[in-house]
Amino acid sequence: MKNRVEELRKGKGLKQEDFAWAIRVSRQTVSSIETGRYSPSLELAFTISDFFGLTIEEIFIWERKDTP
Repeated sequence: MKNRVEELRKGKGLKQEDFAWAIRVSRQTVSSIETGRYSPSLELAFTISDFFGLTIEEIFIWERKDTP
């Protein structure tokens, strides 16, 4: 799943540490979300969307895989 977390965080002038503190996760979690190595729980996705004032769909981009 792709996301715009890094773009949005940097747009607010926040370091990973500051953003992590604001949403109550570790900096490593923020890094993993931004690089796509970790998909946040639904609760965390809502927390992130509330922080930025955007919908989950505006932040997280689900790419369907075609199944034969």
